[in-house]
Amino acid sequence: MHNINEQLFAKKKNSRWAIRPLVPEKVYTNREEHLEYLYNAAIDAIGRRTTSTVLLGQRRMGKTEIFKRVVNRLFFEQDHLDPNAVVPVYYSFKDEPLDRWEFAIGYTENFLRWYAAFRLRDPSILSPDSVSRDGLSELIKARLEVPEGLAGALNFMRFLQEKDVTTPEDKAVTLPRRVSDWDESTIVMFLDEFQNTRLPQYNFSIVGFMQEAVESPTCPHFVTGSAMSILAREILGRGSLFGRFRSHPIEPMTNYWGARLAFNASRYHKAHIDEKMLPVVADRCGGNPFYITAVIQQAAEQGKPIVSEETLNEILAVDLSSGFIWAELNDQVTKWIERINEYGITKWVLYLSAIEEGDRLDLDRIQKELAEREGKVVPIETIRDVLIKLSRGDLLQYMELGGWFRKIDDPILLEFLKVWGRIEVEGQDRAGVQNDLRTQYQTIKRRIYDHKGYLAEVYIAQILWSGQNKTLPGKLFHSKEYITLPWHFSYVKLRSRLGGGKGMEIDVEGGAGKERWICESKWWIGRKVGRVEVESLMRKGNAVKEEVGEGLQILRLWFFAHDGFTEEAEALMLKNGVLWSVREDLNGLLECLGLRELPELVDEQGN
Repeated sequence: MHNINEQLFAKKKNSRWAIRPLVPEKVYTNREEHLEYLYNAAIDAIGRRTTSTVLLGQRRMGKTEIFKRVVNRLFFEQDHLDPNAVVPVYYSFKDEPLDRWEFAIGYTENFLRWYAAFRLRDPSILSPDSVSRDGLSELIKARLEVPEGLAGALNFMRFLQEKDVTTPEDKAVTLPRRVSDWDESTIVMFLDEFQNTRLPQYNFSIVGFMQEAVESPTCPHFVTGSAMSILAREILGRGSLFGRFRSHPIEPMTNYWGARLAFNASRYHKAHIDEKMLPVVADRCGGNPFYITAVIQQAAEQGKPIVSEETLNEILAVDLSSGFIWAELNDQVTKWIERINEYGITKWVLYLSAIEEGDRLDLDRIQKELAEREGKVVPIETIRDVLIKLSRGDLLQYMELGGWFRKIDDPILLEFLKVWGRIEVEGQDRAGVQNDLRTQYQTIKRRIYDHKGYLAEVYIAQILWSGQNKTLPGKLFHSKEYITLPWHFSYVKLRSRLGGGKGMEIDVEGGAGKERWICESKWWIGRKVGRVEVESLMRKGNAVKEEVGEGLQILRLWFFAHDGFTEEAEALMLKNGVLWSVREDLNGLLECLGLRELPELVDEQGN
């Protein structure tokens, strides 16, 4: 047993994580942009070029995972003996009741543990199972050269334990800045679940005291959390922290990267999914990595291959009513309602909001429904107050300037709320609700009729996104000149409609101010694209010119055909400056951009 413990300890010492990521490496997919941004921003703090930053995005977008991976990189990829190295510190604000002394001691102890663990490159120091709180100070004094700022932090920890500090929460949150300022060192604080500083479990406020802490050039603070509305609107959008943070948004995955995640997750969880269905899964899940992974896990658990939209719908129906998505969202909703259920009507208000027809909520209708179902008339102002509190948990949206409410932009969450309401609010039988949902989902019309064509469109869209501000070989577009993509696309849309005319659907459209890209895709096997299809694309280009007017300076028309074009079609495109690519060209572009090549689909005849 002794030898086994020694081996485990040695393995931990040699690991490449100080704080363990939750997503396996074989599943983790495309958050490189955010990882690099935060890592480089942390390193730039050495030159005092970094301001405090908020990583802002909807729930379950992988923000915590990004923080952990950046912290691990900083922990292991720097020379920990270099006095100029960045000391990374990770802290997650608790979701449990704390008084000011518990918070201050815990925050300070966490800071000292990370400081010592990094400088000694010994992650075991982060665990109270390895080093006790009382033993931490002795370890630092014995094994580190202690500069004045750090010595002051050790004294401060002792003063806290003796309760000999005025406003301990203030002194605790500003401690990292005091240490970095005094010692001319660089410390970067990674603060997760920052919205919890605004919730009822803290009977004291630290936000006002954070202003001094986050303005430090020697100690920038990176913050994120799972309640975007509280972070953006209440904590950082007003008051003492307003204007103190640079915002770095994290968006849902593109369908390309969502498909890659579905592919990786299916291999890891041993679920079967047809390649042409990968981007469809990403689309139905809104690019949310948690939902995508949950669907794959449910497919594996059910032993049901995802080979069509019909099977995907059935898996979604099961997971929304009793699976991984149900468990996660039910926990999220229940916890939030427990915090704000002052009037005893919160569940009903949330459920009635979810089943509201249209996007905008009608408070009068909710009031009427409440009266019918609960037998009492609830004042509109009470309903409004409940809706505002629900919006703080990102369960709906409050348009504060207009004073109105709308549904949350999360189709999976909306579907969940309808199911949850029938079970938890109306008290219907779970099995019956699940069966009704499966029946409903089995009758949903197919959203994408050509799965192979859609797959190609997803790859084309990703080329536009990944190729921003890059110059690509003209030969891959059958152009004599190199093709430079815009420095930034405002949007890249799939299957958008132009006007009301028949045949005016655009497969892929990219907008970059004065420049537009209009792309057509035909995954035809054994058949070449002819003059008629090229003329159709040119008509769409002319319609875009008319719609945009003088503001349009550059219009790029790009046609992809899996098996190529007729000679007549090629001559027409050459004459009119239309870019075109076949499968080999598209694979060449994907290779240039470090993306995966088009898959070889076994079932070439069906969808």
